[in-house]
Amino acid sequence: MNKELMEALDILEKEKEISKETLFEAIENSLITACKQHFGKADNVKVEIDRETCDFLCYAEKEVVETEDDVEDDCLQIPLDKAREISKRAEVGEIIHVEIKSKSFGRIATQNAKNVILQKIREEERSVVYNQYFEKEKDVVTGVVQRYLGRNISINLGKADAILNESEQVKGEIFKPTERIKVYILEVKNTPKGPRILVSRTHPELVKRLFESEVTEIRDGTVEIKSIAREAGSRTKIAVWSNNPNVDAVGACVGMNGSRVNAIVDELRGEKIDIVTWDDNPGNLIQNALSPAKIVAVFADPEERTAKVVVPDYQLSLAIGKEGQNARLAARLTGYKIDIKSETQAKDAVGFRYEDYLGDDYDEEEYDGEYEEEYDDSEEGYVDEAEGYEGEAEGYDDEGTFEEETDE
Repeated sequence: MNKELMEALDILEKEKEISKETLFEAIENSLITACKQHFGKADNVKVEIDRETCDFLCYAEKEVVETEDDVEDDCLQIPLDKAREISKRAEVGEIIHVEIKSKSFGRIATQNAKNVILQKIREEERSVVYNQYFEKEKDVVTGVVQRYLGRNISINLGKADAILNESEQVKGEIFKPTERIKVYILEVKNTPKGPRILVSRTHPELVKRLFESEVTEIRDGTVEIKSIAREAGSRTKIAVWSNNPNVDAVGACVGMNGSRVNAIVDELRGEKIDIVTWDDNPGNLIQNALSPAKIVAVFADPEERTAKVVVPDYQLSLAIGKEGQNARLAARLTGYKIDIKSETQAKDAVGFRYEDYLGDDYDEEEYDGEYEEEYDDSEEGYVDEAEGYEGEAEGYDDEGTFEEETDE
């Protein structure tokens, strides 16, 4: 048994996770390459390696000819007298196996054989690393900050390095070397120099994966994350739904004394997270999405994916949010274009009044002045059933009126 070779293969398999079968094939190819380098051709050369003992045999298949004068190619033919030295039963026209001693190879042939084995090991090592991280694509991993490459950051993930591009960094976040951070793997590319891994700190899925890892109920499917809208570094809104009536979806995500959500906020360096309850009724969903603002009425059009919202006068700025952020995130979360007006503004605006949705039997005098009484904070206007989905961001002016759709 070739114990040294067996030990070397065991070490490579354990440390680099390269299968023995692949290494055996590399050795066979290296010996064939050495034969080609030594003899000029290797079409008739065969290599056999015992997988149990690691003993190997290298031989050439040669045709038996009558005499030395009949030999046209030493690599392919052998005279009968020499063939009889190998096998006494050899006959003219037969193919016999002539053993090749690897010790007879020259220095150059031996070096080439070594290079073939090393090249195969490097290729397999890259392949193993690529497959390992390709399986983690669209998932969150922990990495160690190494250094800044211009405005990009190199992050070590263990067996490979990843690149955090400037466009995927949260504005204001500054990392120090050796600092451990969680990143979302965007893409894993296979290149000749090894896998190229692109990661992100701004992707909404980062927040979703962090909740999955932190909240047991999400992991086991009891609570679902229906929709998520994020402005990285500032604020995130997330809509959750419980499949178990005995489990409070929002409470499960918040945790006791806010322990679960606080752990995620700390990982995101203080980014605010609003957790709201998902509702198949678009009116209720929009009302939840605009929290913490109180809502007087919601008039939603599921076909047009638009909604008109009325809020108390003192709640208008809160509903819109700083630079329109609250309304913009609510629009993304629900998939509706949201137009917000205060009660005072809504009195003279078409589509924001209860009477706009009544039939021909509406008596203006009967309903005049009763708008405020008809709606309290718990009621909503005309809505229909619809599924929510993530939509584009909307812009709002100072009065909360929808201006244009922006793609962020």
